[in-house]
Amino acid sequence: MIDESSLASTNQMREFLARLGTNDRVLLIGDTRQHQGVEAGRPFEQLQEAGMRTAKLDEIVRQKDPALKSAVEMLATGQVPAALNTLRQQGRVREIPDREERVRAIAKSYVESPASTLIVSPDNASRRELNVAVRQELKATCVLAPEDHTFSVLVSRQDMTGAERSWARHYEIDDVVRYTRGSKAIGIDAASYATVAAINPSANQLTVEKANGERATYDPRRLTGVNVYRENDREFSVGDRIQFTAPDKSLGVANRELAVIEAVHPDGRLSARLDNNRHIEFNPSEHRHFDHGYAVTSHSSQGLTAERVLVHADTSVHPDLLNSRFAYVSLSRASHQATLFTDDMKKLSPQLGADVSKTSALEISQAPSVAQGLGVGI
Repeated sequence: MIDESSLASTNQMREFLARLGTNDRVLLIGDTRQHQGVEAGRPFEQLQEAGMRTAKLDEIVRQKDPALKSAVEMLATGQVPAALNTLRQQGRVREIPDREERVRAIAKSYVESPASTLIVSPDNASRRELNVAVRQELKATCVLAPEDHTFSVLVSRQDMTGAERSWARHYEIDDVVRYTRGSKAIGIDAASYATVAAINPSANQLTVEKANGERATYDPRRLTGVNVYRENDREFSVGDRIQFTAPDKSLGVANRELAVIEAVHPDGRLSARLDNNRHIEFNPSEHRHFDHGYAVTSHSSQGLTAERVLVHADTSVHPDLLNSRFAYVSLSRASHQATLFTDDMKKLSPQLGADVSKTSALEISQAPSVAQGLGVGI
């Protein structure tokens, strides 16, 4: 079973299906109105368009508040203006033009019920800003321990597409590269990390330094399935809420899973309690894919549920991030309460009403017979 199938890219779906045996069966679960994959393609929709047998669920069960449920049902069917009017009539919209004042208002609202609240924002810049603001409020109310501990975490370079990772000029010195597969010829192990030490754009070559200090030079087109990160220092305290930003098999945590730090040990190890109440312990110098988890992006929130959701919708954000998919995913995370914070309600309505959907190579093709043949072969 693949959950949140709308997030899968063409490459991810191809690699998964290629591993299936003759008698294997697959169940894809998802919602085509929610976010699509970051990388190229929309295979979940294409498979349905090509005739994949599909069962549809038409009853929303997450929302326990009937009034909120009615607004979410409108968003699910593309009735964004009507949904926003309904939310406003229900008192679920706060219009605050000043950005700093709006961020403070969201943070103050969060601390009123931190255990059951999630903040959803469209972009990483505002997400980080909101996380800082919430921590300040929690520090002021003594919810967090007074002592901060600084750890270096890995933050994904989301400005790089999969195609751009094949070209040296898109990398920067000190980028951290994780190799999914590795290469015996180059001397790089699967699941290992290396730091970019030199870049030669004209020859399209990268020189990276591995964990053991050895260097390797290669053409990035030869290594697919790499992830690129930057190192950033973050301060964490006992009581901090964190989100894991990559899956970790050794810890048994999934990407986007949330937890609370329960202890920082003298040797630097962290003890944390996941939202499913399972306790884990890890060394943050070895497991570096985590960040503050008070505010998350809409993409990261897909699949999550919280009793109360605070949605930050700043109309200055790029339309690719603030659109109908953002509205539907973000507000539907709430089971009981949702509040939408924006700078300008008049501008917000047409932005959230915009449908930003990917196209595919099949749609560009003008030859029906070729398109149909490719569709059958998916």
